[in-house]
Amino acid sequence: MSSASSQNTSIDTLWYTRCPVPTPLGLAARQDWFKQEFQPDNITINTLQETRDPELLESHYDHKLPHSFRQGGNVPAIWARANGADTKVIGLNWVDEAQLILALPSSGIKEPKDLKGKKIALPLNRISIDHQRASALRGIVVTLETAGLSTKDVELIDFEVPQSAPGFGWGNGTRVSYAPELEALKSGKVDVIFTKGARGYEAAEANGLTIVYDVRNHPDPQVRANNGAPRPITVDGELLRQRPDLVARFLRRIVDAGDWAAAHEADTVAYIAKESGSTDEYVRKAYGNDIHLHQGTDLNPELIAALEGYKNFLLEWGFIKADFDVKAWIDPAPLAEVLRSLSQKAA
Repeated sequence: MSSASSQNTSIDTLWYTRCPVPTPLGLAARQDWFKQEFQPDNITINTLQETRDPELLESHYDHKLPHSFRQGGNVPAIWARANGADTKVIGLNWVDEAQLILALPSSGIKEPKDLKGKKIALPLNRISIDHQRASALRGIVVTLETAGLSTKDVELIDFEVPQSAPGFGWGNGTRVSYAPELEALKSGKVDVIFTKGARGYEAAEANGLTIVYDVRNHPDPQVRANNGAPRPITVDGELLRQRPDLVARFLRRIVDAGDWAAAHEADTVAYIAKESGSTDEYVRKAYGNDIHLHQGTDLNPELIAALEGYKNFLLEWGFIKADFDVKAWIDPAPLAEVLRSLSQKAA
């Protein structure tokens, strides 16, 4: 795609950030596609995964960094928008991941109805937006509801999660531990914990825990929606207004990653294992053997409805303080341009 003559704003640097989870942005980044795309324009590509600057790192959550893109958990993206961040959603990706409610085999807790009266761990992180807590609470609430229960029927136990120093290169295999949850479970402080994703599944099996419920198995995708699904691609609004051509080109490489993944199953699983700090085996267990077929980018109404529903959950539980219009947050123009360009190329 060539720059339109009216787009005269000079840009010499683009930034991106992603979470250590399966994302098509992460796949494209690991193959160096963004640098390849923009090198002829003398545009430098930087990633927050390669900086130690605390102020820059905070943009992973508040998305204040100019000329930047983000893809990962939707809680920080929603929180930033609710706080007035000038961002737009230009694509969504849906990967159903393991969302596990776990107990010790000796507890006798085998299914959701057994949770009544039990102590359930709820992590508390002293960070800008506690996405881990939001994710765990959603998993807990959904699991309880499958048995006709609510949080009033259990005891939610807050536990502080020790905070490490700002990360460096967390997209390069850094392993996130569930040690605090496991310690609370094994010591008897709580009866049940929540883990998710490949590392969460690995923690469950390594410690011989009973999977009481996996939210991934709920029949309604709107109910399965959590921090990890759908994962939005967001861009700062000023860049989109000034240089929609650059935004479309960046997004094009993310869309390309979906097609590449579908044709490269083993490579895709290996990339995701590196990205998430896990192994091929647990990537498949946590995300399914067809994970390579779920790296596409879309803006279909079902995904948008799921994003809106989860936003409402965050508002209800106080994770965000202000409401906003999810549909107005989405700009379909860049993806439409990418799809139009791909259609012309195929013709």
